[in-house]
Amino acid sequence: MADAVERAAALREYAEAVAGCTRCALARGRTQVVFGAGNPDADLMFVGEAPGFHEDQQGVPFVGQAGKLLDRLLAGIGLSRADVYIANTLKCRPPGNRDPLPEEIAACEPHLFRQIELIEPKLVATLGNFATKLLSGRPTGITRVHGQVQEVTLGTRTVLLYPLYHPAAALYTPSMLAVLEEDFARIPALLERAQASPAAASDTEQDAAIEPEADPIQLGLF
Repeated sequence: MADAVERAAALREYAEAVAGCTRCALARGRTQVVFGAGNPDADLMFVGEAPGFHEDQQGVPFVGQAGKLLDRLLAGIGLSRADVYIANTLKCRPPGNRDPLPEEIAACEPHLFRQIELIEPKLVATLGNFATKLLSGRPTGITRVHGQVQEVTLGTRTVLLYPLYHPAAALYTPSMLAVLEEDFARIPALLERAQASPAAASDTEQDAAIEPEADPIQLGLF
């Protein structure tokens, strides 16, 4: 318990430091840094792309329509935001919600890796293309890899990476909601295995991974 309290305090301290970050040009146009929110001792962490308009205004990730769907998907597997931690690859909103630039991703990556080190999640679920490509270190898009777990090292932390479609994908394309629900439904068992043995869970889930059909939608979120 003491270790968890210490890590939570360290996370708060780091959030305060990041609030004044000027590592890239996005600092000049933001309302505030959107550091992350949730349980600092969570075994499950979600990583999205970047803050949008509402996130920039409120300082909390996933508070728009995609966030409401994320809440529904979590509730569907018996979880809530209080049980998980949610962050983004970028902590500041890109102008007009454009795609993150390589230099912005490079500047913000250390912040995300430090969060992962402090929270010590067992399972990191990436939401969409950008987060998946960044944390997997591979160029393969989310359409090919969603629902397929792999073991990766992020900073100094080895975790199971579980790529998922961004919730916004289901907003643009309602037929994707069933895919998201199916992938989310596997999270409890996967998390249980990760807590017991990350490597074993990785092997088991990789064998059971479903090869998705090709998807013609080519948006940054997908």
